[in-house]
Amino acid sequence: MNRITLIGYLGKDAEQRTTRNNVTFTVLSLATSKFWNDRNGDRQSRTEWHRCVVWLPKLAAFAAGLTKGQFVHVEGELVSREYAKDGVTRRVVEVRTQSILRLNKAGENHAGAAQSA
Repeated sequence: MNRITLIGYLGKDAEQRTTRNNVTFTVLSLATSKFWNDRNGDRQSRTEWHRCVVWLPKLAAFAAGLTKGQFVHVEGELVSREYAKDGVTRRVVEVRTQSILRLNKAGENHAGAAQSA
């Protein structure tokens, strides 16, 4: 089973794009953070950035309206792909997003939540 759930903040406004075949999709940049105390009791944190790609048409249209700083719950599957740039093969891992919920800071669903499977 390949399923990932992320809860975090958008690092920038959603980007809606179109493929060469005229398929519209939306890309989200999502930050998740982990906090802990080290051996000395000092507060530490680490932020991970996730590229979330939304291909489902209705969900992609909803996601296109999301803006920097919004708190969201994203579910999907991890996918990896390779591409060549400047003669160098690169590998990227992204979340193929299947569900998005806008959350308020308390973690409750926002009135404008959208979800798709």
